[in-house]
Amino acid sequence: MTKLLLAATTAMALAFTPSLASAQERTEFRVAWSIYVGWMPWGYLEESGIMDRWAERYGIDVEIVQINDYVESINLYTAGEFDGVSATNMDTLSIPAGSGVDTTALIVGDFSNGNDAVILKGEGGLEDLAGIPVNLVELSVSHYLLARALDSVGLAERDLDGVINTSDADMIAAFQTEDVQAVVTWNPLVSTILEDPNANALFTSADIPGEIIDMMVVNTETLEANPDFARALVGAWYELMALMSSDSAEGVAARTAMAEASGTDLAGYDAQLASTQMFWDPADAVAFTESEALPETMVTVAEFLFDQGILGEGAPSADFVGVEYPGGVTTGDPENVNLRFDPSYMQMAADGDL
Repeated sequence: MTKLLLAATTAMALAFTPSLASAQERTEFRVAWSIYVGWMPWGYLEESGIMDRWAERYGIDVEIVQINDYVESINLYTAGEFDGVSATNMDTLSIPAGSGVDTTALIVGDFSNGNDAVILKGEGGLEDLAGIPVNLVELSVSHYLLARALDSVGLAERDLDGVINTSDADMIAAFQTEDVQAVVTWNPLVSTILEDPNANALFTSADIPGEIIDMMVVNTETLEANPDFARALVGAWYELMALMSSDSAEGVAARTAMAEASGTDLAGYDAQLASTQMFWDPADAVAFTESEALPETMVTVAEFLFDQGILGEGAPSADFVGVEYPGGVTTGDPENVNLRFDPSYMQMAADGDL
């Protein structure tokens, strides 16, 4: 998955009038997803027929569409071409919510727990990043991870010899050149780079657990007008979570299919799952969403986005976008709430009420 944020100038240029995602009762819905370990289940739900079965239960149709470019998938959702999209908490806050599209985190699927890493060539620690350039995808979760890593040792980006914007497609080749001394990237690139005996992982997302969150988000107005859309999505998702997390022949077959679709084998995919904190049980996802840590994380994320100038057009502060959590808790501007964490449908799954 290319966890890339929109460039600030692009984000500020967005002025969308949602077309599909409108507040009316409907029977046909579309959601988008892109390649990443925690989002491979969406493709399998479409191909296996599990999604169709759950949609038919509620008398609706849900089409799950793979978009090769992650940023484009979020842009299309923001423009109203899709009713939902797989996205990280940071990208959801900066792109649709920052652009004024009221969005609900319907399924909190996992958080990165080692899939993202700061890697140095040769011996050393985080302090040794001072004075050298770092290659990464700018304005991405890699950029965020670097900021958190530097802060942990009292450094900041200004202490580096700059960051060099490098596409994920070029990252492995770049690390093999003499000029590149440090990179920040995500799996499966991390696993490949760490096969180099000179590669030294200094800091990973496991050092900031729960901060890089992978979700299925949906348009809030569409959700409110069409609760069966949410019930079908959530029901299908947790049926597959139970299957995937088992060692049954069906579970192995499902993970094998996802591995092949993401360009690896079963062992490679299982290794990526091992560094991903999947919420197989909906009750665990609910507990995470209701935790006191989540608002703290989102405040940190908002501050990073504001510092980078990508928290919505004309954002006067890191509090520009309001974020709502269970129990009536809000961070940011309560008059501009455009991101909502709603665990109610996941709770229905936990209670067996779907």
